[in-house]
Amino acid sequence: MVWGFRFFLLELIVIVIPAIDLKDGKCVRLAQGDFRRITVYSEDPVEIAEQWRTQGAQRIHVVDLDGSLAGSPRNRAVILEMVKAIPIPVELGGGIRDMNTVEYYIRHGVQWVILGTAALKNEVFVQDACRQFSGRIIIGIDARDGMVAVQGWTEKTSQSAADIARRYEDHEPAAIVYTDIQRDGMESGVNIEATRSLAEAVNIPIIASGGVAGMRDIERVMNLEPAGVMGVIVGKALYTGGLSLEAAIDRTKR
Repeated sequence: MVWGFRFFLLELIVIVIPAIDLKDGKCVRLAQGDFRRITVYSEDPVEIAEQWRTQGAQRIHVVDLDGSLAGSPRNRAVILEMVKAIPIPVELGGGIRDMNTVEYYIRHGVQWVILGTAALKNEVFVQDACRQFSGRIIIGIDARDGMVAVQGWTEKTSQSAADIARRYEDHEPAAIVYTDIQRDGMESGVNIEATRSLAEAVNIPIIASGGVAGMRDIERVMNLEPAGVMGVIVGKALYTGGLSLEAAIDRTKR
């Protein structure tokens, strides 16, 4: 059974990863990272995760939006319920800024922990996490107008995505999730050039995020595989019907 799962992954050009963003225990989407522009899509995020699983998802991308602002977990109960309910890996970000939280989530079944704000503000912690939990740490880099934003996207910095990524190249994180905030939740198309530029700048697998509108975006990301792009996160387009998860996954099969 395990062999079959691994073989299937090898048959994909990129992994299509459905997103579940959590606020107040609900499944929501923001527009351009703006907490004032929020749409609730479900009162039951666990049900949504199961829906994506039955449609072929190989992993789920989960973000604790409340946690990202607060600096500590705020939707822990629903996250653990989701991890327990679905037999596919979960990658989780939002408010994870100390080793105890990393250890807690991994011990309770989260496959990959995403460190975003901490990657900019606490380099030693992130390096230690990469060493202690080898293969289980993803770096989250969110950019607005080319510059990294942190603290739930509310604080813009003067650092570029490549600046942050290079800090961790020697520490071998599992991947980098690169999000273009201006496109996130807008279905305006993936920022292909910025994603390609980051993938070519570092020797770390990249997961593209932000702006997927339909199948054309999936195909454009597939073309970035030689540069080091391993996956693409899809959010709003799945919830509005702009993209079928089953069709997108089928398109990525070799």
